[in-house]
Amino acid sequence: MTTAITGGYVVPVDGDPIDGGTVLIDGNTIVAVGTATDVHIPDGAERVDACGQWVLPGFLDVHAHLGVHEDGEGWSGEDTNEATDPNGARFRAVDGIDPHEVGFDDALAGGVTSAVIKPGSANPIGGQTVAVKTWGRTAFDMVFRDRVSVKSALGENPKRVYGEKDKTPATRLGVAATIREAFTSARNYMAQREHARNEGKPFDTDLTNETLCAVLDGTLPWDQHTHRADDIVTAIRLAEEFGYRLIVNHGTEGHRIADLLAERDVPVILGPIFTTRAKVELRNRSLRAPGILDRAGVRLAITTDHPVVPIDFLVYQAIVAVKEGLDPASALRALTVNPASMLGLADRVGALAPGMDADVVIWSGDPLEITSRALRVYVSGRDVYRFDHDTGEGVVADRVYRER
Repeated sequence: MTTAITGGYVVPVDGDPIDGGTVLIDGNTIVAVGTATDVHIPDGAERVDACGQWVLPGFLDVHAHLGVHEDGEGWSGEDTNEATDPNGARFRAVDGIDPHEVGFDDALAGGVTSAVIKPGSANPIGGQTVAVKTWGRTAFDMVFRDRVSVKSALGENPKRVYGEKDKTPATRLGVAATIREAFTSARNYMAQREHARNEGKPFDTDLTNETLCAVLDGTLPWDQHTHRADDIVTAIRLAEEFGYRLIVNHGTEGHRIADLLAERDVPVILGPIFTTRAKVELRNRSLRAPGILDRAGVRLAITTDHPVVPIDFLVYQAIVAVKEGLDPASALRALTVNPASMLGLADRVGALAPGMDADVVIWSGDPLEITSRALRVYVSGRDVYRFDHDTGEGVVADRVYRER
């Protein structure tokens, strides 16, 4: 099916805005973006009038627990942490996702069409993350990048969880040592695996070490949960020691060492911004942090850490960040192209351009204006969400098979 979204204020994000522009979708892909005179609309295409509205790529939340920590489901829907092994590199978030969690509908209402689902932060090494679209009937429909990164945690969470069990790691020293020992073991495993291959001998596969080898060889980046500035420095130290690609997640005190992060080209997925000082390592949180990091030259993304903050509040966090000094253009990039590029997803999502997935959101106005709302959402070219003005509620395309 071909769909032409016409007449809107088109914001590709990775290019100049087009007033009265056209976005042409064929199947699940964007095939053209341009002015009305530049884009040829084929006969039979569905035309969607976006005159007076804004058209943007769907937003990304690249640190979320959608489907693995189900909103409002209590312990039954809590599959974020397998807090029985400090090294959970073999655990995979995709195995715990429930596509029917209400958070996925909330995501669409907030213009969020993609998310990276991550294990939690109880373990020093939590497991493998997965990139999904926020509409689908099963994981088969939703997953568009199976293994995206490996989640790790420093600071209060792992030392509290294992300290309460009276076992290692119960201190920051122990947490760092656990990570260091895991990578040392993986290095040894790599050498043994290579030796066995060269000798033509059988070799027993170890899923934990195989995952860490993918981090060491640069296939998978390292998503490091860390809040305090000293813990961020520990994250940098470990990354430089073992040579892997580091992405700071949360980064609550990152603005205190913004120059260091910029100098070492360490990207930051910042947030959640709407949070209390619920634990000591959040005591220096600042709404000015996004602007400070951006002006220092740090590549920035913004997260809700759903369900810590509801995922449909992602854009509101960006609005507050703009109020507190973040450049508006940088705010939009922090919701789109930046998170996509950090995690190797920029070939599929994060911008409006030919060849990209047709994840398109029509807004009533500038999404950085508090009164604007998502009116229509396309995921992979499918019309999956519309705002019903009569009821004041969003309508999501049915995710359940209906017998005909």
